[in-house]
Amino acid sequence: MNLDITNDITFRKLRIFMTFMEKGNIARAAETLNLSGVSVHRALHTLEENVRCPLFVHKGRNLIPLPAAWTLMEYCQEVMQLMERGLDEARKTAGVGQGRLRVGTLYSLTLETVPRLIMGMKLRRPDLEMDLTMGSNEALLHMLEEGTLDAILISISGSELDHNNFEMLPLFHDDIFLAAPASAKLKSNDFADLRDYRTQKFVSLAEGFATYAGFQEAFHIAGFEPEIVTRVNDIFSMLSLVQAGVGFSLMPGRMKKVYESSLQLLRLAEPYQMQQLIAIVFARNRERDPNLLALAAEGRMYARSLGDSA
Repeated sequence: MNLDITNDITFRKLRIFMTFMEKGNIARAAETLNLSGVSVHRALHTLEENVRCPLFVHKGRNLIPLPAAWTLMEYCQEVMQLMERGLDEARKTAGVGQGRLRVGTLYSLTLETVPRLIMGMKLRRPDLEMDLTMGSNEALLHMLEEGTLDAILISISGSELDHNNFEMLPLFHDDIFLAAPASAKLKSNDFADLRDYRTQKFVSLAEGFATYAGFQEAFHIAGFEPEIVTRVNDIFSMLSLVQAGVGFSLMPGRMKKVYESSLQLLRLAEPYQMQQLIAIVFARNRERDPNLLALAAEGRMYARSLGDSA
């Protein structure tokens, strides 16, 4: 027999059939499933047609299961139990709805944003364990696409994100500053015109980091290639080199609280001003994951608190 099960026999029909077999009549089955009696009768009738053998007999207004129906019922129970186990195992493999949430973040967000989100998540879901991975914008997005991370906190400014596949929850905008050693002589006390620092040496993040893209764009507007002494793979190392006098750099404003007493910081002049939009990003097909729902709710509260304090 050539039977196309995927089109002819659905889980919905099997669920209605099983409920009818358990309840004994159409009215009680319809009430349990919150369906009309007509919908239940139609599902049973089409299931019988799809199975291609008699399952019921009419006695007056009642529908009486035949032995074939009880045989099918036994296998339906096995199928449903097996499918439930399969769905559970699939979710475990994907890390969905389990007691662990794998979150990726930019290094710079570990100063304030990530700790506040973690503290809020601990209140919402005390038993949830959060695994934290730090990396560049590019690396974190790649890990999210591969499924090795459940959510990431990155700059989405200028990032090529597939809006059909990813949900993005904005948290805040962040300005970029010129960072200079404490001993350096700056041209202004207000705004930094990058053309004034053409002869200076610079320290930069490596390609793939959000601030690196802004760094390149700013100097492109300034019309010259800066002399980059070294490129590093985390923002703390970069700013430590600036503190040591190795060179100047550009840094996001979220680092100011830690470094404003040990570095000279100037907001960029008008032609070079730019912002990073920091957001939580996760796969759209996991938007109903309770752990991600909790993270999104905490993210909204965090964004709201920044707006209130602005």
